[in-house]
Amino acid sequence: MIVCHCTNISDHDIRAAIDWMRTADPRTIITPGKIYHALGKSADCGGCMPLFLDTMRASSNLEVPMQLRTLRAGATQEKADERRSEGHRISEQVSAA
Repeated sequence: MIVCHCTNISDHDIRAAIDWMRTADPRTIITPGKIYHALGKSADCGGCMPLFLDTMRASSNLEVPMQLRTLRAGATQEKADERRSEGHRISEQVSAA
């Protein structure tokens, strides 16, 4: 079935690209952009993206590798200042007063 009419990508092409990427690097995170790149194409209008993503999700090789699943758990919480510049924090304090 054709998934992307603009670039003529089929569901078979998507599955084959995912399988190839997973074989080449078992730890890679697979994204639509990487699939387009692996196929030597680039996204055009984006109308296919819902079907493209559904096709990706149906692949058994799409799963995030076990070693990478816990990376977010170790990330720290954002600080209250949300990494804003010093000047921004001062203006917030002035406006709150």
